[in-house]
Amino acid sequence: MTITRLNPQDLHATPGYSHITIAEAGRLAFLAGQCPLDPSGTLVGPGDVDAQVDQVVANALTALAAVDARPEHVVRSVIYVVSQDSPALGTVWRRLLASPLAPAFTSASTLLGVAQLGFAGQLVELDLTAALPRGEIE
Repeated sequence: MTITRLNPQDLHATPGYSHITIAEAGRLAFLAGQCPLDPSGTLVGPGDVDAQVDQVVANALTALAAVDARPEHVVRSVIYVVSQDSPALGTVWRRLLASPLAPAFTSASTLLGVAQLGFAGQLVELDLTAALPRGEIE
């Protein structure tokens, strides 16, 4: 499997992600939006965006591991944050970049401020697509 990340010089500089990600792989894994829920389904950190980001990261790492993938296999991410405030979006982005999931965010990535997410009190959700190493999951 080959994953190539590109930033054409005629496009603006990015804060770590790539404008283009090319995955030459036979299979992709599309992860459902990872929410800040613990294994019992309870929302973690109501009102605490840092705690919610940490739980989303933990859940995403668990989901990736279930398909024998690692953060560096991620080829696309979409991050949803309940906020219209750019600094709040930046806070979430920086926390993700400081997490064990950080290599996932060198690929094509989108960060969105939204009005509401699916669970009451939910502040963050993470949608990932990973290129799977060939032959590891049947």
